[in-house]
Amino acid sequence: MSAINQSGQTNQLFALVDVNNFYVSCERVFAPKLEGVPMVVLSNNDGCAVARSAEVKALGVKMATPWFQMKDLARQHGIQAYSSNYTLYGDMSSRVVEILKTFTPNLEVYSIDESFLRIETVLKQYADPASMGQIIKDKVKDTTGLPVCVGIGASKTLAKLANHLAKKHKQFAGVCDINAMPKEALYQWMTETPVGEVWGIGRQLSKKLKALHINSVFDLLQASPQSMRQQFGVVVERISYELRGVSCLELEEVAPAKQQIVSSRSFGKPVTTMEQLAESVATHVARGAEKLRGQQSVTGALTIFMQTNPHKPFEPQHHQSVTIPLSDPSDNTLRLTTAALKGLKQIYQAGFKYKKAGVMFSLLADKPTVQQSLFDDMEVKGKSAHLMKAMDSINSRFGNAVIRTAVSGTKQDWQMRSGNRSPNYTTQWDELPVAR
Repeated sequence: MSAINQSGQTNQLFALVDVNNFYVSCERVFAPKLEGVPMVVLSNNDGCAVARSAEVKALGVKMATPWFQMKDLARQHGIQAYSSNYTLYGDMSSRVVEILKTFTPNLEVYSIDESFLRIETVLKQYADPASMGQIIKDKVKDTTGLPVCVGIGASKTLAKLANHLAKKHKQFAGVCDINAMPKEALYQWMTETPVGEVWGIGRQLSKKLKALHINSVFDLLQASPQSMRQQFGVVVERISYELRGVSCLELEEVAPAKQQIVSSRSFGKPVTTMEQLAESVATHVARGAEKLRGQQSVTGALTIFMQTNPHKPFEPQHHQSVTIPLSDPSDNTLRLTTAALKGLKQIYQAGFKYKKAGVMFSLLADKPTVQQSLFDDMEVKGKSAHLMKAMDSINSRFGNAVIRTAVSGTKQDWQMRSGNRSPNYTTQWDELPVAR
């Protein structure tokens, strides 16, 4: 496995940089006395644990455990509880991304604490990919105080797997380059790693795979991609190819429900104006908000990102993102759009030809179990919920985005080119088939 193929061309190589126990680590940066102390960060209104230190995980505390259920354990073991500080976490996330952008212009923010870096074009400056990973790790730590692990692989799925190994096994010292491993060693690690650790393989899918005797990552590597597609769909087929080093997954294809939602698309032609970017971002917010409501979730923060075309290195390059925390988790399209446009204004720079923009919702929580604030206006919230329900119902019945926010525009000439697209025979009134 090498970054250079036999023809001398550079193959794709990804590094996944992931902050360890992000919320906990952010709190520890500014309160060093918390190092080594068992601690949790709680959701809105101090409801349940949304982040746990390694010490708390060792006590068997599960994610989303209600705080009131932990109080006896907390007294027994001295567990410290902190309320969520989304403003701090969002700013620290942006600082990490700014550092990562000094290593490569080709970066994709995957979540508030994870980013994928394309590194094959910048490796000449380093002894090898692992050395680059160690420098990234040290620079993030020195600059922000946050500990990270770095996983390197020929695809995003392999980089994710490498990051998992870097976190779980001290021998990697926080940096694992799967691409440089001998095949025998790689296959051994894959054999020892449960299939549920593969990026995009959730709990339910893992159960189905195990029923077919696919228990480990190596078992999935050995399975036929075509067979995986027939039984589980195109995403699992692509995951199978990714384990073989073929990069073919987009972030939004594997963003797990109940954890984060990503909505993004490349533009059909370069976009330069704030107005066009606002239309795109508002459109992605609407799509993401529908998914939120569809899975009965609310989001506590949203990240807006945009980038120029990395395949045109001679053009000025700009990749930027910003995370906007919400004081009250929401699934309301209007409120989320307002927050997203606020973030867009912070990061937009004129003079660049943008190729892609998108929105990521993170800090997701189950809407039915989110604690309400004492000062919430329940009548207003009720009307908001009815409005969103009516909008979703109309769009479901008459076609996607029949009703949408004004800022998302009407022409949307930045959309992906689809000149050869067949009509939407079943969802658009004006595209119904006509008998002649």
